[in-house]
Amino acid sequence: MASRDFDIDSLATYLHLTPAQVTKMAERGGLPWRKIGGQWRFSEAEIHHWFEDRIGVSDAGELEQVETVLDRRAGEFREAVCIADLLPIQAVAIPLVARTQHSVIDKMTRLAANTGLLWDPEKMATAVRERENLHPTALDIGVALLHPRRPLPGVLADPVLALGRTHQGIPFGGARGDLTDVFFLICSTDDQVHLRTLARLSRLLSTDGFLAGIRAAADAAEALAGISRLEAELFGE
Repeated sequence: MASRDFDIDSLATYLHLTPAQVTKMAERGGLPWRKIGGQWRFSEAEIHHWFEDRIGVSDAGELEQVETVLDRRAGEFREAVCIADLLPIQAVAIPLVARTQHSVIDKMTRLAANTGLLWDPEKMATAVRERENLHPTALDIGVALLHPRRPLPGVLADPVLALGRTHQGIPFGGARGDLTDVFFLICSTDDQVHLRTLARLSRLLSTDGFLAGIRAAADAAEALAGISRLEAELFGE
């Protein structure tokens, strides 16, 4: 699907902001933009990447605001994203036996394929590696949010997540050189699903006890039970 461009007014509607707010954000370098024929233009793909980067560095309050914008954009007839529902037990490895970035990506895509929802794990693995080479997804809390640069609907029956926790942290390209031991693979069918999933997952990661529960879980069932319980407490789901 070809990416479209927003103008000031349509982007303001998309972000639930005023045109003046969008203009100010662009002028201050807060939004990716270019001018065509003297008019402001914003690539939909670049706005999605901007959203993705913002999610990764936002605090809990900002994450809630971002998720609200994305849910409004998805429309009233779209169900809320639920991480526990997107994460079948077949796609969880506690522990994940891997010691390198290459083996982590291979095993995470195979986990997703175990569900029957990802048909081509090799294609997904290649796309995830390309994304990691472009910009690593490792966070400074020891978590990596693996995903391709753009969704791959042609190899998916439905959106699905995979979760792996290694015995010990491994180098995964984080900006500060921190080790990573918890890995989520986000397989989405479109940009909206991807961003909404990333926003919800990021809110969980910013919640006290979420990561500690995954790291303390004895097996996949215990990790999933903890995720489901916390998500229900936070969001009433």
